[in-house]
Amino acid sequence: MTIEMLPLMLAAFEANKFFVAGLAAVGAGLGIGLLGSKAAEATGRNPGAATPILVLSIILAALIEGVFILSAFAV
Repeated sequence: MTIEMLPLMLAAFEANKFFVAGLAAVGAGLGIGLLGSKAAEATGRNPGAATPILVLSIILAALIEGVFILSAFAV
């Protein structure tokens, strides 16, 4: 490994960071999508429990987005 390879290695490291942040965004999007789908399904099955389901969905969506934000800033 020579000093001439250093810029190439740094560029590959930066590309890898962006790839990992992109995967985290895709994972968070899928997680929130599944959460919304299952919450709508649960509300359809039991309309009387709509408020507790909504509260739990909002809390879980915030936690999912928090994990994405932490992973995006950690990279």
